[in-house]
Amino acid sequence: MRWQCYWQNYPIISVRNLGKMREYFPILDWGLNYKRDDLTGDLTAGIIVASLLIPQGMAYAILAGLPPEVGLYASIFPQIVYGFLGTASMLSVAPVAVDSLMVATAVSAIATENTPEYWGYALTLALLVGIIELLIGIFRLGFIANFLSQAVISGFISAAAILIGFSQLKHLLGIKIPQTESFFSTVIHIIKESPNLNLVTFSLGIISLALLLYFNRGLGKHLKSQGIQESLIIPITKSAPLMVVIGSSILVGLLHLDQLFGVKVIGEIPKGFPPFTIPNFDLNNIQLLGTSALAISFVGFMEAFSVGQFLASKKRKKVEANQELIALGASNITAAFTGGYPITGGLSRSVVNFSAGANTALASIITALFLMLTVLFFTPLFYYLPQTSLAAIILVAVGNLLDFATLKRLWNYNKLDGITWVSTFIAVLLTSAEQGIILGVLISLVLYLSRTSKPHIAVLGRVENTEHFRNILRHPVTTSPHILAIRIDESLYFVNTKYLEDYLLKLVTEQKEVEYLLLVCSGINSIDGSALETLQRLIEDLHQMKIEFYLSEVKGPIFDQLEKVGFVDKLGRDRIFLSTDQAIKELSQRVSL
Repeated sequence: MRWQCYWQNYPIISVRNLGKMREYFPILDWGLNYKRDDLTGDLTAGIIVASLLIPQGMAYAILAGLPPEVGLYASIFPQIVYGFLGTASMLSVAPVAVDSLMVATAVSAIATENTPEYWGYALTLALLVGIIELLIGIFRLGFIANFLSQAVISGFISAAAILIGFSQLKHLLGIKIPQTESFFSTVIHIIKESPNLNLVTFSLGIISLALLLYFNRGLGKHLKSQGIQESLIIPITKSAPLMVVIGSSILVGLLHLDQLFGVKVIGEIPKGFPPFTIPNFDLNNIQLLGTSALAISFVGFMEAFSVGQFLASKKRKKVEANQELIALGASNITAAFTGGYPITGGLSRSVVNFSAGANTALASIITALFLMLTVLFFTPLFYYLPQTSLAAIILVAVGNLLDFATLKRLWNYNKLDGITWVSTFIAVLLTSAEQGIILGVLISLVLYLSRTSKPHIAVLGRVENTEHFRNILRHPVTTSPHILAIRIDESLYFVNTKYLEDYLLKLVTEQKEVEYLLLVCSGINSIDGSALETLQRLIEDLHQMKIEFYLSEVKGPIFDQLEKVGFVDKLGRDRIFLSTDQAIKELSQRVSL
C-alpha cells in the first residue's frame, strides 16, 4: 500500500521511501508535521540567538586568529545544513570558544594570524574535521567517542577556559604581547606588560564585563521581582552582548576613543554574501593538521552531543549519535566551502535557544537568515566595535565552562577519575589544548588498565537458608573447607589474568583441605584469548594439585565462544553449572561421599 503526498495532484513519495529519507533527513520529519503554533517560539528563539551569535561569532573568530567576519560566515550555511540533517532540534551550531582555541593553537604553529594563508589552513581544518565526523557517522563508529571520559572532557574544558580567558586579557588591558602556545609564557608577558595598560581600554572592558555579568545574574531576578513575564525576561537578559556591542561602538565612534586614546577597534568588515572558498586539501596539509582535526572532531562532537541530548531529554526527544556525526560533519564541510572554520553545537547558545521557546530546527535556520542579513547590509556598523568589549563577551562565556564541581564529585566518588581530571587539566596548561587532551586520554587509559589489572575477587559463602552467595568478608555466611567458591567482578583479558592465576594458586596453597574450586562467572562479561590460555594453564596446575575445577553462571555469549573453541567439551559439560546454588549442592554431595 502506498501513502502518497500530492503536490499539484502528482504522487511524489511512498511511505517506505519517506521513512528511509526521514532517517537521513530529519527535516522531513519535523517539516512535514510542522505546527503553526510552533512558529512563534521558533521565530522568537531564532531572533534572540542571532542577537547573541553576532557578537559571539566575531569574538570567537578573533580568538581563533581569524578576521571577525569569518565567525559570521561560519554561522550561516553550516547552521542551515545542520537544520536539515541534525536530530537535536534545540542545538545551535556555530563557532564555540574551545574549538576556536584549538584552531588557533593548530594553525598559529604553521602560519601568521590574520593572513590569507592562515585563513586557508583554517578552511582546510574545517574540511578535515567534517570528513572525519562524516565518516565516523556513516560507518556507525560513534562509540569511539567513549574514549573521552567525563573526567577527561571536564578537565580539558576547564583548562581550556583558563587558556581562553588569559588569551583575552591583552585585549581587555589594551597591551601588546607576543603570540605563544605556552600558558605560563602568556602569564609572564601579561605581568611584564601590565604597567603599560591602556586605562581607557581597560575601563571600557570592565564596564562591558560589569554589564554582561549584571544582565546574566542580577537583572533577571530584579525583573522577576517586578512582576515582568518570563517570556519577556529571557529576551532582555540575553540581549546583553548585542547591547554591549552597540553601546561601546557608539561610545568609541562619537568620542573618537580609537584616535585619541588608542582603543583598538575591529575596523572595516567586508559587506556581502559569504564567499565561496576552496580549502587546500593536499597530503602536506593532512600531515600538518590531521592530529588537530581528529582532536577537534572528538571534542566538538562530545560537546554538541552532550548538550543536544540534555536539551532533547527535557522534551522527551531522542538524539541519534551517528546521525549527529553526519550532520556535524556535513556542517563543517559546508563551513570549509563558505569561508568559515570548524564549528559545533555550543552550550550557552543552545540553552538560550531552548529557553527562548525553540520548538524545531527552524529556529536555527531563522538565526542563520538573520545573520545573512547582517553580513549583507549591516557589517559597516561594527567598524568602531572595540576589541576589549569582545574580550569581555568571551570572558563571561568561558567563565561558565569552569567545572571544578565535577572534580570534587569525581574525587569523592573515585580517586582515579579525579586524578584523570587533574592530569588532563595540568597537561592542557603545560602543553596545549590539543596535546593536553591526547595526554588526558592516554592517562585515563593507563589508569583504567591499572584498575582492571587487579580485579575485585571475592570468596563466597551461602547466606543461611537461601540460594544466595555473598562475600565472606561482608556477610554472615556458611562455607565448606573443601569447596572454594570464587567470584571475579571483571572481564578477563591479558592485563589481569596473571594476577588472577597467582591469586587463586596462592589461595588454594594456603587452604590445604580444598578439593573443588568453583569459579562464579556472574561478573565476567568477556574472556579474551590470553585469558583463555591462562585459564587452561590454571586448570592443569590445579589438576596436578588434585583440585577439580568448575564454573557456574557463565553468560550465554561467553559460553558460545568457549564451546566454539572446544573448551567446554575439554573441561566437561557436567562441570559447568547454571547457578552457584546448584553447583554447591552437587559438590557438597561429592564431598560427603
